[in-house]
Amino acid sequence: MKRLVVLSGPSCAGKGPLHAALVKFYPDLAGKLKKLVLYNSRAPRPKERDGEDYHFRQRDHIEKLRENSDFAVMDVRGDLQALDLRELKSASTSGDPFFEGNPFVGGALLDTMSSSETRMLSAFLSPLSKEEIQYLVGEGVSLPDFVADVMRRKLLRRTKRQKGDLSQKDLENIERRAGSAYAELKLAHNFDYVIPNHDGEDSENWDAFYYPIGDARKALQAFVGLLKGEDPPGTEKWEEDLIPD
Repeated sequence: MKRLVVLSGPSCAGKGPLHAALVKFYPDLAGKLKKLVLYNSRAPRPKERDGEDYHFRQRDHIEKLRENSDFAVMDVRGDLQALDLRELKSASTSGDPFFEGNPFVGGALLDTMSSSETRMLSAFLSPLSKEEIQYLVGEGVSLPDFVADVMRRKLLRRTKRQKGDLSQKDLENIERRAGSAYAELKLAHNFDYVIPNHDGEDSENWDAFYYPIGDARKALQAFVGLLKGEDPPGTEKWEEDLIPD
């Protein structure tokens, strides 16, 4: 196996548009990444395609995969996701296996491969920087509530852009994902690098002007630098105690 590349972060942190920008502006780098397509029990979002974004299956179908040692099945914010370990091995024959998604899954994947001789590069896309977190904690702000509010606003904007009017189910899904973001931030120290990025998937800075601008551009450049083996500006290393319990 060449190198396992993991890009994780809370829902709506900007992982999807970052990867799309990488494909658009750095096709040679993107072409070396062989995306792992996981199984997912949730319904596809607008523009998501079965077999490309996820293998969308019924929950009972994925539940049965627990009986198969070739699959790693994980509960993610109430949804079930499963990784075909054979696909991980197969992807390595033609490039670097690449996982882009939830940090619960990304962390589990890193743990699964830690006992092997696999080289790994892991990056966590965060809606807040280390300095912002230290400031908020110093001001006595309830960080779990603050993070949930930040992500709730991002998720609302993204879902309105995708669907227009929101259903009760949409609102419940947004609340579940926003409420999960703090626990996901607490996993960031397990990743090699953290990339602060305020331009989540709700931001037009990724594609409204053809070229990314703002934090979208900075996050893209940071990830490109990591893929090239550099230690680029725009990345941070987080300590385990940065996010309080």
